[in-house]
Amino acid sequence: MHFAFDRAERGNMCGIVAYIGKKDATPILINGLKRLLYRGYDSFGFAVMNEKNNIDYFKKPGRLDEEEKNLSKMGLEGATGISQSRWATHGEPNQVNAHPHVDCREEIALVHNGIIENYATLKAWLKEHGHKFRSDTDTEVIAHLIEEHNNGDLLKAVQKALSLVEGTYGLGIISKHEPNTLIGARKGSPLAVGVVKNGEYILASDPAAIIEHTKKVIYLDDGEVVKLTRKGMHITNLENKKVQKQAQEIQWDLEQIEKTGFDHFMLKEIFEQPQTIENAIRGRALINENRIQLGGVSDWLDFLTNVDRVVFLACGTSWHAGLIGEYLFEHIAGIPSEVEYASEFRYKSVPIDTRTAYFVISQSGETADTLESLRKIKQGGAKVFGIVNVVGSSITRETDAGVYLHAGPEIGVASTKAFTSQVTVLSQLAILLGVRRGKAVPKEVRSRIDALVKIPLQVQEILDQNEKIKQLAQKYYKFNNFLYLGRGFNFPTALEGALKLKEISYIHAEGYPAAEMKHGPIALIDENMPVVVVATDTEDVIYQKVVSNIEEVKARSGNIIAIATEGNESIKDLVTEVIYVPKTNGYLTPLLNVIPLQLLAYHIAVIRGCDVDKPRNLAKAVSVE
Repeated sequence: MHFAFDRAERGNMCGIVAYIGKKDATPILINGLKRLLYRGYDSFGFAVMNEKNNIDYFKKPGRLDEEEKNLSKMGLEGATGISQSRWATHGEPNQVNAHPHVDCREEIALVHNGIIENYATLKAWLKEHGHKFRSDTDTEVIAHLIEEHNNGDLLKAVQKALSLVEGTYGLGIISKHEPNTLIGARKGSPLAVGVVKNGEYILASDPAAIIEHTKKVIYLDDGEVVKLTRKGMHITNLENKKVQKQAQEIQWDLEQIEKTGFDHFMLKEIFEQPQTIENAIRGRALINENRIQLGGVSDWLDFLTNVDRVVFLACGTSWHAGLIGEYLFEHIAGIPSEVEYASEFRYKSVPIDTRTAYFVISQSGETADTLESLRKIKQGGAKVFGIVNVVGSSITRETDAGVYLHAGPEIGVASTKAFTSQVTVLSQLAILLGVRRGKAVPKEVRSRIDALVKIPLQVQEILDQNEKIKQLAQKYYKFNNFLYLGRGFNFPTALEGALKLKEISYIHAEGYPAAEMKHGPIALIDENMPVVVVATDTEDVIYQKVVSNIEEVKARSGNIIAIATEGNESIKDLVTEVIYVPKTNGYLTPLLNVIPLQLLAYHIAVIRGCDVDKPRNLAKAVSVE
């Protein structure tokens, strides 16, 4: 069932771009691939069909920008080609293991995202049939399988080969025997066709590589194979049954994925948060009517109002948003809730409860573990709802209903604006269900909605302190260990702050509930362990408990950086540094408190010389296990 959204790895991962048309393919492949490099990669490669209908290819470990000037001299000329930026797992990142991969005669070339789980068995079988392998990858098996079954029809050979494959794939394939053909196939790894015009197409794993040429895209579903020629497009399943697909419109513009004057995409995306939070509120938080309206779940409100429990499933930063969702749903809506790591849930022997509402949260909508958890729930007969940023992604097509973030493309690997948009959507869901469950009087609803619509301007107030936070980073960038503490709604904020620091600066950082510090981590605290404490809500009883935790750190010579509410002067006597944030409703404090933590992590990473947009070993869309 498709996502009724509102409109208001192991294995090889990362970027695939392929082209067929009348233009020179290489520049199109290079520019498209450059738009996908934010995903993280350690090697890259190209294969182009030349005028003699032979395949010329080039691949190499390292950075594309270091080789881009040389590519124009290598004779990769032709109007059909494939390319990939790879993040290695099967086989080290060297020239042999980089993509594209070819068959024995170098007559078939392909690029692949995903994992072939039965590649060892297939490889042994192919070797018995005389095939010679060059690489240590699982991907090369596919090229030889297609060669083995190719009797003059590339599409049928691909269908037959993939019927033998177990695992996930997003594929771009060319063959010298059909020089005017480009094949794409998808199972578990995203793939879309950009329709430039009839006879000219771009095949890519991310619409960011397509939008420069067209906004008209067709998203492939699992088990589908597309044949692209200069005569048109033909989509089938593996049994060669024709599939009808409708094109969709990309909802964002090219300039949204440009840096527009910022040094890094991550900084740009941090500074976009007043607008992206506003986007997540607009048309939904109706202050004049004192209500929340979420069109994507409007048909499911009776079900959601009467569920016994809510379970959030996510990974990484989205899991932290889900943990805030747990606090929100229990505090505001009175619904027992919990958050699960999707990577654990998919393998747990857990009963699927039809009286539970399951929410899957993912920026990309392609997170492999989250997708598999979704499918497990659906198989169990329960309802699944999505909170996703990318329109047309797999989660949007497989869930029952859900809500879009409208955050625009997030290029930086370390998520920032998607996190705050997720929390904004979860806040509105909690308010909406709280009203329907009779957990709030109109005055409380108005107070909550009023506080929510003020958040974008308050975020901007924090961003105006960017230079101060940058100076603070200068004092702390040499430390190699940090502890982040928070309580209540801001325990997940502490987790997210620690994750940001470790992701992009490679500094070891841990987030803890502040009260748990004395149950172990307090042994680590000395003058060499900075402690970041989220200490807002001065009128809350929890604040007094946090102050006690601060005193414990101070007694052990810890350097304390506090995130505090404006007007709290007394905290200056207890801590080393203070970053102030505006006052808001307690349940919304994570939306403000995370902003200085994002900026602190960013500036520390930059000072340490780290590549903040493409941290080592990380990828943007984790579309494999």
